[in-house]
Amino acid sequence: MTQEKLTVRSIQEMKDRGEIITMLTAYDYPIAKQINDAGIEMILVGDSAAMVVHGHPNTLTATMEMMILHCAAVARACTRTMVIADMPFGSFQYSVEETMRNAARFVTEAKVDGVKFEAAPNHIEKTRAIVQMGIPVVGHVGLHPQSVGVLGGLTVQGKSIETARKVVTEALALEEAGAFAIIFEAVPAKLAAYVTKKLRVPTISIGGGPGCSGQLLVTYDVLGMFETFTPKFAKKYINLNQLIRQAILQYRDEVKSRKFPDEEHSYGMSEEVMEAIEKEFGKAE
Repeated sequence: MTQEKLTVRSIQEMKDRGEIITMLTAYDYPIAKQINDAGIEMILVGDSAAMVVHGHPNTLTATMEMMILHCAAVARACTRTMVIADMPFGSFQYSVEETMRNAARFVTEAKVDGVKFEAAPNHIEKTRAIVQMGIPVVGHVGLHPQSVGVLGGLTVQGKSIETARKVVTEALALEEAGAFAIIFEAVPAKLAAYVTKKLRVPTISIGGGPGCSGQLLVTYDVLGMFETFTPKFAKKYINLNQLIRQAILQYRDEVKSRKFPDEEHSYGMSEEVMEAIEKEFGKAE
């Protein structure tokens, strides 16, 4: 496994070889370093940070400042893994110029390798403009969590002829605009596999089934650290919440019973120094 920093070309070459691309979310340095060292190819610093880190009910409360802070921490940990910034709601919905300016902030201030944003007015034009700036872009089709209010909930997209057509046309347009990869979120597996075969660029599934070029999950779902809800496509590989809770309860009990700290976890000093202190200040009662 190469230790060189992965690039757009590296990801495309994996797709061309038929090698599955792995991607996870991260929001901080320690988790990002674990992901980097494990050989995961891509990290999405998702606006899901608003929910799983900050406790908000949805992703709409993520801000540029919040996301740049998280992105910078993740980028510092990634010597190999490619880091993609998820542009938050309000950072790309207005003009092309503002979208370009905010994308540039992620690259210059947070040092990420690329950006992703959901569909919005003129999003194809905005994708093309950012790519022409020299910033790699990941597209996003299917479910758009930032549009949860309009969609009426986090529902699968592409089951009807109309919504399936939308997934296909948007994916083709994003490739034409220069997106180097496209995320398929909550899309029927057959549809995602069909579009993957139609595209030259890699597709990344988060609820898009096994027929995509790669897979993405929220790391807090993988680790069992987010209990508010679990989407159908998420798989829990360990229940860290339970282990963390057990450790905290054990700490509490040991402190209350004076079992911790013990001699092993305390600093010592010589009797000579202690005697000198007692002689100068008197013995403690």
